[in-house]
This record gives sequence, structure tokens and C-alpha cells, in this order.
Amino acid sequence: MELFSIPSRIQIIIERLEELYTLRIFEDSDPFRVLIRTILSQRTRDENTDAASALLFTKFSTPEAIAYAPVDELEILIKKSGFYRVKARRIKEVSRIIHEEYDNVVPDDLKELLSLPGVGRKTANCVLVYGFHEDAIPVDVHVHRISNRIGLVNTKTPDETEAELRKVIPKKYWLPLNDLFVQFGQSICRPIGPKHEICPITELCDYYNKMDNPKKN
Repeated sequence: MELFSIPSRIQIIIERLEELYTLRIFEDSDPFRVLIRTILSQRTRDENTDAASALLFTKFSTPEAIAYAPVDELEILIKKSGFYRVKARRIKEVSRIIHEEYDNVVPDDLKELLSLPGVGRKTANCVLVYGFHEDAIPVDVHVHRISNRIGLVNTKTPDETEAELRKVIPKKYWLPLNDLFVQFGQSICRPIGPKHEICPITELCDYYNKMDNPKKN
């Protein structure tokens, strides 16, 4: 493992994951839709987020429309996302602020995004990456787990992981990192029962190389 610096390792990791996965385009890169979708994605599965977002944007597709929509109707539309009562009020309030205070334009500034109710660093960074194509590192459970499992960082929280990744990963890899790690974490580097037998980066992974694995003998 000492043969690879962190930048060298991440270059190889990104290249190999790009051979397996196609980078996805979320909500046609519309910053407002990315923002609302990411809020809906909290504590739920991608397929539930997709279903809820599709129903919502079919009926209400602008900040003004969601801001003035009846909350009970929003709840019905986004029910599949889970925690729908909390999320309905949250997206309604965020939409109101975007409409009234930002003239329907989502800010592209991290500090301003973080000032929106219910928007943390992961959501704000998702908006910057997928809505504005700006350099940022959204850290969700997959990015946090995989970064520590591989040995890129040694951290306790997603915010700590983001801070450390920003220090060690070249900026040119920031944009694809989240989506590649999410897909990798869902299909191979799973929290329980990771599929080591088909993993393309085992020789670069601290976790794998510390295992008592007969394949390495």
C-alpha cells in the first residue's frame, strides 16, 4: 500500500470505477430540482426518491408553485420518499425562500445554501456539483464509509470526511467522486457483505488487505 500515494490511488480508483459506472445526470442539472430532490432523498432509497420527485415535478415544478401548493397535496405527492410530512413542509419553506428572497434563482454559494432550512453540507454540495457543476465533494453514507474503508481518510463523521478528502484528493476528481462512490457502494462495496470477489480495487483497499483472505496467500 505504501507504493501508492493518495492522489495516485484515487486516480486509479476513479479510472476503474468509470469503467464500471456511467455518471448520472440528476434532474437535468436544474439547481432547484437538484435541491428539492436531494432534500427528498434524505433517509430513503434512490428509487423512492426518483418516484417522489417525478410525481412532485409533474404537478409543481417551480419554486413559486411549490411555495403556494397545499401542504397536504405535497405530502401525497412525495409520500414514497418517507418522512413525507416533515419533508413536505421543508420543501415548501425552502421554495418560498427561493421564490421570495432569491427571485426563483437557487444561490450557487455554499454559505447561502447552508442557510436554507434543512440543508446541510451534503445537500448543499450536491446542488453545487449536480446543479452548477462546481467543484465540491458531497459526502453521504456511501462516500463516508468507502473513503474510510479504502483508507483515504480516517474520520468519524461525514463532515470530517469531506474536510479530509478536500485536502488529499486532487480537485479534478471532486465532481465524479460522489456519484461513482454511491454506485460502487450500492452494488459492490456494500456496508454488509461487500463483494470482494468482483471488486476492481482490492489491492488499493486497506480493509481488504487487512483481511485474513486465502486469496492473497
